[in-house]
Amino acid sequence: MAVSPRETMVGIWKYCWRGMACASLLLMMVVCIAAAAPDARFFRIGTAATGGSFFEIGGVVAGAISGPTGGPACGHGGSCGVPGLVAVAQATPGSIENLRLINSGQIESGFAQADLAGWAYHGSKIFAEAGPQRQLRTIASLFPEAAHLVVRADSPIHKLADLKGKRVSIGESGSGTAADAVVFLSSAGFREKDLTRKFLRPGPAAEELKAGEIDAFFLVGGYPVPAIRDLASTIPIRLVPFDDALLEKLKKDFSFYHRAAIPAGLYPGIDSETVSLGFYALWLVNADVEADLVYAITQSLWHQGTRRLLDALDPLGKRIQLSEALNGLSVPLHPGAVRFYREQGLPVENAPRAADAGGSEQKQP
Repeated sequence: MAVSPRETMVGIWKYCWRGMACASLLLMMVVCIAAAAPDARFFRIGTAATGGSFFEIGGVVAGAISGPTGGPACGHGGSCGVPGLVAVAQATPGSIENLRLINSGQIESGFAQADLAGWAYHGSKIFAEAGPQRQLRTIASLFPEAAHLVVRADSPIHKLADLKGKRVSIGESGSGTAADAVVFLSSAGFREKDLTRKFLRPGPAAEELKAGEIDAFFLVGGYPVPAIRDLASTIPIRLVPFDDALLEKLKKDFSFYHRAAIPAGLYPGIDSETVSLGFYALWLVNADVEADLVYAITQSLWHQGTRRLLDALDPLGKRIQLSEALNGLSVPLHPGAVRFYREQGLPVENAPRAADAGGSEQKQP
């Protein structure tokens, strides 16, 4: 697929600038030096807004799969990424926008929630008007996610029903959080006029809750979510649980949802488990990306060198495991990923199958 050199270089240097502040200097040097190589090949990963788990993981994954030309060999102080590849973690509004960009070929890959990815691929639910997005393929299931409803510790909000009449951020427009929040509120019986909705990124939502300008905010992500963790270190907060009746209704209507529990102790001051709704975070790629390249990227993702980088991002990075790579898939695997997982002895035959142009299912390659 065509990649705009200007777009890519702008994204790289933005990523390098951010990275110097939020990741290890060594990791960022690998990506930035690789960008300067004349034969470098660029590969974008759509993540989400800063402050969310997608952006945090995206920087690590991008650095891990990048392979600068002419550097030390893998295992001898050099990168174990794909030779000549420069991967860039690109900030986006989130899952909904990532799915659109990947399907249209505007970026090569990105992260998205499994529920939304499945609806997009089949053209159902909120994607019914746009129709099936058949260019979507999966590289891996990365980690479990959960819905967070955050309030101040002294808030009168103890269940979703208490949001009536309140000021609530439901997430940035185009994000998975916003799409899921609409589903949650609708299933709980809320109408548009029943609460004041704001569409804020994670950081601004946390700041407005802290300042008392909103009463609650939704945020979906792998836990602990950085923005919530940082907020909890400055003011006392609570997570509002999902009640069993709503959980059962959502699970019945939306097959990719499952009951989840956000463990105690992940966020400062929150010492009890919180019942929530969960699904998996997927790394998706456009179907037209070459199979050999996706095979090499998948191989780099699960390389022992990447394992060390992921383990350093505790606890979220430690949840990204090869043994869990096919969990919760809602979109067919890319043929390059199929090849790698088949070599590892994983049950690729159980993954969703690609639909042909007529809508029927094809066998996994």
